[in-house]
Formats: sequence, structure tokens, C-alpha cells
Amino acid sequence: MNTYLPKIIGFLINLIGFLSSSYAGKLAITVFSLPKKGGVKENESKYLDTATQEAVRFGDISIMTYRWIGSKETILLVHGWESNAFRWKRLIRTLQSLDYDVIALDAPAHGKSGGKLFTGLLYSECIHTVAKHFEAHVVIGHSMGGMSAVIGQQKYRLTSIRKLVLLGSPSNFVGLFGRYILMMGYNESVVNGMNRYCLKHYNHLPEYFSAANVFKDIQAKGLIIHDKDDQIIPYNDALEIKAHYKNSELITTTGFGHRLKSKKVDHYIVAFLNE
Repeated sequence: MNTYLPKIIGFLINLIGFLSSSYAGKLAITVFSLPKKGGVKENESKYLDTATQEAVRFGDISIMTYRWIGSKETILLVHGWESNAFRWKRLIRTLQSLDYDVIALDAPAHGKSGGKLFTGLLYSECIHTVAKHFEAHVVIGHSMGGMSAVIGQQKYRLTSIRKLVLLGSPSNFVGLFGRYILMMGYNESVVNGMNRYCLKHYNHLPEYFSAANVFKDIQAKGLIIHDKDDQIIPYNDALEIKAHYKNSELITTTGFGHRLKSKKVDHYIVAFLNE
């Protein structure tokens, strides 16, 4: 049933699109913004309870943060779609052993944070709020977490942030929307409604949120790590980011997939932090 469910939902929204393109577009965006998983499991909560926990508010959303205090630079860890702060457990332990001040957060509608919807732009605001609150020096983001962190930095230019690490991050929203539209089988009426919704609520069409616009003015030194076997975010996205993020280096891996959970990846990150 799960295999066919997206197409069934897409078919129903397509039918609505014949009556109201705008309403169908709104529904499609809402479905896109509803995470199906990402809550904290019992074993994950046990580990996260070893941190100092603090809820930081962005508007009416409570963003849960976890802090492992150290004497060196403050590093903010930002997870991706349908995940939570626990995904960083091994890297957190590595950074703790080096006495870094480590912060991890749960995205809106994920983990122990509030909210019901998740979008890259909402996440960018929450990441900025937390980074400002803790005066983060480094932000490490996985997947959409990386792209959202850069969008927030491009908008606010937080001076405390000196380095950015992007792990398997997308270079644009068009690709994300395109894969979602294909999965759901949306028709042109629904796609047009989605575009109008984005323009109305975010002041830009999805095409605006691309590496060419988002990365061109980023001053913080960057490290891009992307795996050639990534089946979620194509490797070409890393090449596009590198082309527009001038103050960055790209490390290509193989065999780690989208998650990039590896001691080797952690080693690359630590070496970059020590530069």
C-alpha cells in the first residue's frame, strides 16, 4: 500500500486541481511539508538526556536544543528531513573528546521540537535563531539542514559563523520539488498552484533558491562532502554548490550513500575544524 499511496494522494489532488489550481497547490505544499517520521525513540532519548536541554523559541515554535559544553569553539549540528539530533551521536562524541562546545537541535515537527510542518525556509529561520542564541562559530548541516543553514546565513550574515560544513546537501529547491512532483504524479494545474503558493508566501518562486543565488555571497569558509552513491541528493548538486561557493572545498566519497555516517567523514570534518 505504501508504494501506491503517493500516487493515490497525487491523483486526488490532481482532481482538486481541475476545480481550483490554487487550493490544490496549497494541499500539495502541505503534503510536502508533513514529516512522517523524525520523532525521538526511547534509546535516542536516553542519549540526548546526557546533554543540557534548552528550548529556544522562534515565533510560536519551540526548538529543542541539546548542549555538550566544551571550552573550544561552539559547533551547531543541524540534521535533515525526517531525522533528529540523535543522528549526530558519533560525531558529538568525537567533538566532545576534542573539547568543542557542541550544540544539536531538533528541526520543527521533528524530535522534541514543536510545530507540525517543516519547510526549508522555516528551518532556515530556526537555525539562525539557535545559531544567534548560542553564538555558534561553525554550523554542520546534513542534507536539507545544510541548505537551510546557508539560506539563513545568506539572509542574516551572522558574524560569529566562520565555517560551514555541508553533508549531502541539495543545491536548489527545483530539484527537490521536481522529485516530489514526479513521485506524486502531479499535473500542470497542481504544479502551477504550488509555484503561486511559493511566490505568495515566500516572495520567490522555487527557482530563486539555487546555488547561484544562495551561495554567491557567503563569506564563511566551507567544506562540502558528498557521496557519489547518494541516491537522495544527486552528486551533481555538490558540483553546483562548489561552482558558486568560492570559499569552499569539495571532498567526494564513495560507498557511504546519503547518510554519510562514517569515521572517515568525521575525520574530514575534524581536519577542517583544525585548519
